[in-house]
Amino acid sequence: MVNNNNQILPLLTEADREELEGVVQVLANVTKLPVEMVKPHFDALLEQLMKSKQDQPFYKTATVLEWITAFREWAESHRRDTPLLSEYALSRAGIYDDDENEDI
Repeated sequence: MVNNNNQILPLLTEADREELEGVVQVLANVTKLPVEMVKPHFDALLEQLMKSKQDQPFYKTATVLEWITAFREWAESHRRDTPLLSEYALSRAGIYDDDENEDI
């Protein structure tokens, strides 16, 4: 599926393009208009929908797989040579050490 603005629609897979061509055919059948008249309207609508999705932030449009991939990339971006905290530093006594000595 190609239109005047070749930026968004080429991102579709071949299977998506075939499905969309089927949708255009169904619309042509329903409206009793030739495919050549339906296709430009459908392309414009599809492009508008795709652009509105691109304008939204990642967290609104991301799939579960995209979240997993982004999280893993974020986790891998951190240094691996950072020293770990001791058991005491993670314990309640280590966290609230100063609070135990204060009278409230």
